[in-house]
Amino acid sequence: MENVILVDQDDQEIGVMEKMEAHEKGLLHRAFSIFLFNDEQELLIHQRALHKYHSGGLWTNTCCSHPRPGESIEAAAHRRLEEEMGIGCEMEKMFSFIYKAPLDNMLTEHELDHVLIGYFSGTPSINKEEVADWKFIETSELEAHMQAHPALYTEWFKIALPIVLQEKNKLALK
Repeated sequence: MENVILVDQDDQEIGVMEKMEAHEKGLLHRAFSIFLFNDEQELLIHQRALHKYHSGGLWTNTCCSHPRPGESIEAAAHRRLEEEMGIGCEMEKMFSFIYKAPLDNMLTEHELDHVLIGYFSGTPSINKEEVADWKFIETSELEAHMQAHPALYTEWFKIALPIVLQEKNKLALK
């Protein structure tokens, strides 16, 4: 049984709940999303395993998950990036956002999502229990495909990607 950390709008912990129950009730909980770019500035995305409890088969950012109770966002991000993609790299937190979206299987994703960015130009060693496929993709091609076929992508990814690209461009200008 896996638990998530319930939070308020200010990311203050208010409790712990079993992950599936939190998604059934649509309660706000802490999450993170990782965006890794290669030397060509392409984004590493992955297709969620088909049997995932929600959003199976959809394309999304490099890695996304929930921290465990007592675990920092950074520690959880490093743990899950290694577990899902077989990658270890430096990351920095960019921003966070709250969203609520109905999902398949009568679940609701209601997350305070912490977004981290990093750089990786190697070949991932994917965990087939978590990941069906992966690829590096040029971001303008990705944005065009997402606009034409939004149902192929996760809800949080569609929200976060434009902000990540905007923030990344700001950093490049400095």
